[in-house]
Amino acid sequence: MKNKILLLFLLISTSIYSQTTEPIQADRPDQTETPALVPKGMFQVETGFTFQKNDALSKSLGLPSTLWKYGVNDNFELRLITEFLSEEINNKKLKGFTPVYVGFKVKLAEEKGIIPKTSFIGHISLPNAASKEFKTEFFAPEFRFVMQHTISNKMSFSYNLGAEWDGFSAEPTFIYTNAIGYSISDKLGSYIEIFGFIPQKEKSNHSIDGGITYLINHNFMLDLSSGIGISKNAPKNYFAFGFSFRI
Repeated sequence: MKNKILLLFLLISTSIYSQTTEPIQADRPDQTETPALVPKGMFQVETGFTFQKNDALSKSLGLPSTLWKYGVNDNFELRLITEFLSEEINNKKLKGFTPVYVGFKVKLAEEKGIIPKTSFIGHISLPNAASKEFKTEFFAPEFRFVMQHTISNKMSFSYNLGAEWDGFSAEPTFIYTNAIGYSISDKLGSYIEIFGFIPQKEKSNHSIDGGITYLINHNFMLDLSSGIGISKNAPKNYFAFGFSFRI
């Protein structure tokens, strides 16, 4: 009897908590990270599978890529990124875990007038926390400022600016993203986005993508996305699907 009462209490508590928090917001499937943080005390998982064709001789498959997040308080979340990758380059196949990234997201500002809702994300990769095929020589940091403007109750404009290192050289690659999000309904969302990577010495590459999300409930969301390269040296195309949930 006591167990039944405890179970009922937990179910009611979870239902009430879900109703008092905003619906789940995830950093996937687009390249533009959200400034929203995981609510305090909640654990969130964002995972998916990605097929990318770089060119006629190169392709990769993420099986899967997962972002693990925990809300420490209203202004700070902890983050962990893991990925199992299968690559084929010139008929040579590589499989294994890429370096684990550890990091955080911190809230910097709430939206007010022309000031966007803003957060900062920082990660660093652990070179030895990977399969031997994907180990790097050095720790590889990455960071980005993530901003969002509310255009209307159905539309938002988001953008990221940052840089990343590959773990082999001291030269950074700069990152930019721009995305327009539109809520088709209370459950169905969509976006279109342009993003790119600008190495310090090599030519930059730029891509465009789009996708949809479907909110199963406040704490569970599905996603589907696809994109193409718009510069010659960008990946030719990619397709991804996944899901996010929090508890």
